[in-house]
Amino acid sequence: MVIQTERLTKWYGRSRGILDVDLSVEEGEIFGFLGPNGAGKTTTIRLLLDLIRPTGGRAFVFGIETTVDPVAIHRRVGYLPGEFGLYDRLTGGQTIEYFANLRGGVDRAYAASLVERLDLDPSRRYRELSHGNKLKVGLVIALQHRPQLLILDEPTSGLDPLVQQEFFGLLVEAKAEGRSVFLSSHVLSEVEKTCDRVAIIREGRLVKVGAVEALRDLSQHAVELRFAGPVPVDAFAALPGVHEVSADHHVLRMRVSGPIGPLVREAARYELLDFTSREPTLEEIFLAEYGRTAVDVRNG
Repeated sequence: MVIQTERLTKWYGRSRGILDVDLSVEEGEIFGFLGPNGAGKTTTIRLLLDLIRPTGGRAFVFGIETTVDPVAIHRRVGYLPGEFGLYDRLTGGQTIEYFANLRGGVDRAYAASLVERLDLDPSRRYRELSHGNKLKVGLVIALQHRPQLLILDEPTSGLDPLVQQEFFGLLVEAKAEGRSVFLSSHVLSEVEKTCDRVAIIREGRLVKVGAVEALRDLSQHAVELRFAGPVPVDAFAALPGVHEVSADHHVLRMRVSGPIGPLVREAARYELLDFTSREPTLEEIFLAEYGRTAVDVRNG
């Protein structure tokens, strides 16, 4: 087991951090940690790295209790915080080299390949970089020593789509080498694309842990079709994953779980004036699936 927590809890005075979190991450898997902002994702990560101490419970990384020998853990971890600042006067390349030297040296060719793949200009000073390019510097620092465990706190915020695809490729390569990834995110599609298993946290408590396929059941598209002629309600209601079907004059509304390909193919048979499909936000999914009352009951 790479990561294991037992009723891990953190209070900030009277304010809630996380409550009774039980997690396990296996060697060689990409594990998604999903939740809206303020849910407790960053608090959990900081506890795993002993940057803060728990109010209750315990956490183990590589079988080492985090509060007992955090230095031994840090040697084997690559970490990207959600927010960070580096040395303004150094160039991106100098900053990367500085952290490589702190590690006792890294494979320079591999570090150079990361710079190239993430499309980073290493000659510019850190203070001159955009948010996205600063993030690229942080990613190279986290990745360049090929750590056994990558802990990444919302790592794609600010990256353009092409660089995001390259980054996801790097995660797949890490997994293929038997390394593990703990990926915190509030973007549902990002976790679906890359992760083997996922934990969903809301208001400091885990509400779901399981295979990433379970997310596809939560991700229900709201679809609206506007027809030129009569509305074929029965034809669409019979399609897989379609539910909550309603018709109003020439407009058909429904919710669709999973792939919408069958619905698109059926829609092509008719004369349509409009076809809109919207994926719900993470908060909308949580409210629909769990409801405010259910979470309040869990919190006692």
